[in-house]
Amino acid sequence: MNTTIQKKPRRPQRTLSKIFLCFAISAISAVPSFSFAQIRYATGQDVVPVFEGWERNADGSFNMVFGYMNRNYEEDLDVPVGRENFIEPGIPDQGQPAHFYTRRQQYVFTVRVPKDWGKRDLVWTVTSHGKTEKAYASLMPTWEIDVGTYQQNRGGPGELGEPDEAPSIRVEGAATRAIAAGASLTLDAFVVDDGKPTNRPSQSGSNARVEGPLSQAVVRLDRGVRLGVIWVVYRGDARAVHFAPRKVPVADGKASTTVRFSAPGTYVLRAYADDGILVSAKDITVTVQAPPDR
Repeated sequence: MNTTIQKKPRRPQRTLSKIFLCFAISAISAVPSFSFAQIRYATGQDVVPVFEGWERNADGSFNMVFGYMNRNYEEDLDVPVGRENFIEPGIPDQGQPAHFYTRRQQYVFTVRVPKDWGKRDLVWTVTSHGKTEKAYASLMPTWEIDVGTYQQNRGGPGELGEPDEAPSIRVEGAATRAIAAGASLTLDAFVVDDGKPTNRPSQSGSNARVEGPLSQAVVRLDRGVRLGVIWVVYRGDARAVHFAPRKVPVADGKASTTVRFSAPGTYVLRAYADDGILVSAKDITVTVQAPPDR
């Protein structure tokens, strides 16, 4: 006699892999979504000084080159030179900016050190929004930069590999001016350039095909401009400074603008001559006095 044994249906069981999967999904869903995204801060963040590298001078000395990163996307910061904005060793004021535009600004200023500088550090310290940040500059061989470094960080010499010299700039008049608040000052800049690089759509500046570190930089030509002068506030409250316009194409070797100040104070204005790859800068200091009583 054949006997048929009927098996009871087995209840489905969760495998360990399914249990771990459910646990992982639960864990992920419990984490706030913002933890997986980069947070963009409009305001409230600090400024980070940056050591860009060092370059050689013909007399055997060296230039330490600095820039900065303002972590904010909308807030400019003013940090006067002094206890919260200083360079050491040496005097606190060694030409660093006191007004900081948003995001990354490269190759802003240089500090010359003697040929016997050796292995010492040059330190730029900036304190803003309650945070202190430092940039340490040294003559380590890996930090040496040259004109090719500047070119590659601003779009490169172009498809033809043509040579390029930085334009020279001269601002007519005295390096120090005085004006009353509310009055206008004419600024005439004279620029000499070698006509390079050739204006090609893929060349440099705002015409570059790939946006690089300078995509947030304030020193940047408008599209279609091969040579121009760009004015920035280097020290002082930029909210009180009004350029008309701030970016000026060079025509027949000249670029003119006007500036008006809405508040008294001492301001350092910087003019950049920009050929889309290389720049040269010239500073003027303007003392703005309160308007005379009427």
